[in-house]
Amino acid sequence: MISSLQNEKVKLVKALQTSAKSRRKAERVALEGMRLVRDALTAGYKPDFVLVTATAEMGTISGLLQEAGLTAMVVSDEVMREVSDTEQPQGIVGVFETPDPTLPEQPRRVLILDSIRDPGNLGTILRTAAAAGVEAVLLSPTCVDPYNPKVLRSGMGAHFRVPVVGMSWEAMRDYCDGVRVMIAAGDADEDYDQVDWSGRWGVIIGSEAHGAGDEARQLASGRIRIPMAADTESLNAAVAAGVILFEAVRQA
Repeated sequence: MISSLQNEKVKLVKALQTSAKSRRKAERVALEGMRLVRDALTAGYKPDFVLVTATAEMGTISGLLQEAGLTAMVVSDEVMREVSDTEQPQGIVGVFETPDPTLPEQPRRVLILDSIRDPGNLGTILRTAAAAGVEAVLLSPTCVDPYNPKVLRSGMGAHFRVPVVGMSWEAMRDYCDGVRVMIAAGDADEDYDQVDWSGRWGVIIGSEAHGAGDEARQLASGRIRIPMAADTESLNAAVAAGVILFEAVRQA
């Protein structure tokens, strides 16, 4: 049993949980909780190692680890509390190589996120995008790290069901060639449910505080809004994404 907080694996997990710089340098991500570890294993990702407490309910994860030729390493409850990003740890955390998803060459459904900085919002949007059948999620350089622990938990495994890729605006313009890109804006003239979503489409969702930036507006070919009752200034970005995406899918 690993009981030392100075163990190199323990220190690595702690660094991955707390620092985006450490995640980028190591090209690794810490996945905490039964669901995230299981989803990653099911998607074919092989962990460098998995830490568990002696009382953790492993369920199907034990079999998946055996198939990958691995055995979880038992740690003390104190160690798990040290590396956990939650107040009530589930008793399992795995270190995986950061996913390098492949984008489809000619996507029909694209979601572009500009300056989404709240981890919970980003994770919820990714979960919604996966449920709506979005084929690619593109993140502007000013979005929060998609492998932030709070993003991962809110995403509920969406990172392994839809490609999530950070891109420059120039690369986005190239990738979205032939895609009709609409930007959500509160002062737009066209309602989201009046748009023809039958072709290849993309949706840009900007930050709640400032909306989408200049680069996003230059990429878009049209502007849409969600009608709201009087005196309501804006919707939560994740809610807005869900409303628009599911209307677009309904028309497809």
